[in-house]
Amino acid sequence: MLILDGKTASNEIKTELKAIVQQFVLEGKRSPHLAAILIGKNSASETYVASKVKNCEEIGFRSTLIRFDENVAESELLQAIAFLNADPEVDGILVQLPLPKHISEQKVIEAISPLKDVDGFHPVSVGKLVQGLPTFIPATPYGIMLMLEHFSIETKGKHAVVIGRSNIVGRPMSILLSSNLKRGNCTVTLCHSHTPNLKEICLQADLLVAALGKPEFVKADMVKEGAIVIDVGISRVDDPTAKKGYRIKGDVAFAEVAPKTAAITPVPGGVGLMTIAGLLKNTLQAYTNSL
Repeated sequence: MLILDGKTASNEIKTELKAIVQQFVLEGKRSPHLAAILIGKNSASETYVASKVKNCEEIGFRSTLIRFDENVAESELLQAIAFLNADPEVDGILVQLPLPKHISEQKVIEAISPLKDVDGFHPVSVGKLVQGLPTFIPATPYGIMLMLEHFSIETKGKHAVVIGRSNIVGRPMSILLSSNLKRGNCTVTLCHSHTPNLKEICLQADLLVAALGKPEFVKADMVKEGAIVIDVGISRVDDPTAKKGYRIKGDVAFAEVAPKTAAITPVPGGVGLMTIAGLLKNTLQAYTNSL
């Protein structure tokens, strides 16, 4: 059983990106620049954004963090996005989700220029992804594909089952795995909350991607021997015995599932680190597109 270690894979990618950025700087060019917008004081969002900023610094990217109060008007947020769209020295823009209820997530996503949509959520980016055209791939599915590449996981001809149909992970993941790509060419079943016989379908999976946001939902009796399991979930589960009062759990019951698998991602230390790697690669791509 192979542990698909996100730290090892992401560090290799970051080392490559750092060398590329250093070369650009030696040539007298500016560094790539990622701008992040954070609204409110959601602790998980704070953690995610801080990690993104830290990783930018590590590889020589510029980063700007713009904070807004939870009560910020939608119009003010859209104005800030328009300002970043117009700034020639900002390559990538991300607005950390989730947003307060009074702000339309769709309006915000569509307000970001497709040229700077490093999250890969804009309808233009999604449309290009569906058609197999060069585009920004949503960072988590992109990170998973990079992980499969790093560990030389063969996917051609396999039956992939994706649990979860979000626009952030499930849907784009199913598109990538079914595409004519080096780590694609799977036959894909996309499952969701209304899928009957979910357990039986999961037991058919050569490659199982769990992205539904329910801690330890996938049990050993849902996974066939020798499957490859990608756990996208990350939930804080209360645990008074833990130092922080909670533990991070994935969507897969790791302890009981891992022994059955050929390869599996841990949580934490798996897909989350690869998501940031995907975001960094998208930002570099946005930068090079603008040169």
